[in-house]
Amino acid sequence: QIQVMESGGGSVQAGGSLRLSCGVSGDRFFSMAWFRQAPGKEREGVACINGDGDTGYADSVKDRFTISKDHAENRLYLQMSSLKPEDTAMYYCAGRRLYRINKNSWLSSSEYRYWGQGTQVTVSS
Repeated sequence: QIQVMESGGGSVQAGGSLRLSCGVSGDRFFSMAWFRQAPGKEREGVACINGDGDTGYADSVKDRFTISKDHAENRLYLQMSSLKPEDTAMYYCAGRRLYRINKNSWLSSSEYRYWGQGTQVTVSS
């Protein structure tokens, strides 16, 4: 049984930092990503990483968020800095075995097969 579980969410003041973590059991994913969904809004891709280490970011988080992956431990991370109130959302980890997703769609939720339950991030002003 494949399980994806996020951790590390919480409440922080604007300008602060948080580090999200995602663990995968039951399979090994090569392409992984972080998504987020705020109340009343659609789910959006935040950051992604392919099996070759290539990374992509949404414009809204570029230069503030960093995605990384520990291949040996099969874990995914998202280091978030300079957080803003608009970063408040439920953050989801997603993945699949495909080694590389085309850059045209690698932040699209339809590209990922397995999802975690999410971890809440709240940024206060």
